[in-house]
Order: sequence, then structure tokens, then C-alpha cells
Amino acid sequence: MTAPVLHTQRLTLRAPVMADFPVYAAFWASERTVYMGGPKDKAGAWFWFCHDVAQWALLGHGGLMMVHSASGETVGQVGLNGGPKFPEVELGWLVYQGHAGQGYATEAAGALRDWAFASLPVPSLVSYIDADNAASIRVAQRLGAVLDASAPRPDPEDLVWRHARRIS
Repeated sequence: MTAPVLHTQRLTLRAPVMADFPVYAAFWASERTVYMGGPKDKAGAWFWFCHDVAQWALLGHGGLMMVHSASGETVGQVGLNGGPKFPEVELGWLVYQGHAGQGYATEAAGALRDWAFASLPVPSLVSYIDADNAASIRVAQRLGAVLDASAPRPDPEDLVWRHARRIS
């Protein structure tokens, strides 16, 4: 499957391209990744970058870059993660330095969540979040996710926030 291009009020969500990697790698080298298993060196960042791209062909979902539509600046990434590392399809997000606290993660994750429920045969999505990552917990709550203490998780220390399909 080819990655979709999604539009929100302020963002364009599009497939990663090679030109995105330097900023992505800089993000993974930063302390901002402490709640996500980082920091990581360039090779570690490359692993996750390729993972996000390859999932589109292999699983029908993956990562999308968050591009500020007015400025053209990439402000982060949102993604649907699957495969052997993830017990369920995970809705995840990351926001680059200087762009946190502006609602981009909530905006992008809400759009990708809605696309996933319209396009994929998943009963729900989960977000695996470190218990100390208050900012990401707030994003999950704003998205309407609820804590699921009984859900399996790739890291036993993570909290699992469940995003249910909305019944129309």
C-alpha cells in the first residue's frame, strides 16, 4: 500500500522521504527520546526510519511526517506501528524540538487514527506510553483514549492507552 497524504487544519501528513532523515536522526540523538528508548545513534535512528517506511508496503500502515502546511517545515512524525515488536497496532507520535506544546501531535494523531479506522480492519489502536511521559499521556487523553491495564505491551513498564472505534 502507498502511504496516504492526509490534511488537517494546519498540517500535511505525508510519507517520509530521504530528505527527512537528518532532522529525524537529530531528534533520535536528543534527550527528547528518553521515553522512547533513546537517545539513539545514527544507525538506531536509521532502523526506526526504515521501519516507518517499510511498514506501508508490508502492513498497509506506517509513519507519516507532520509538515506545517503554511511554512513547509517538518514538525514531527505520527505513525501506526505493527510487526513482531508490537502486540497490537500502535498509534504513536513524536514532535521535534521547538514544536512541542502547539497541539500538533493531537491534530496529527487524530487524523491518522480516523484514517486507520476507515481503512484498516483493526478493532482498536493502542498507544504505548512511558508512565513518566506526561505530555504524551495528555495527548492520548485528548484523543479520547482510555487506560487499559490488562493489555499486552512491548515494554512492561509502559502504560497502554486504548483508542476505540467510534460508533456512528
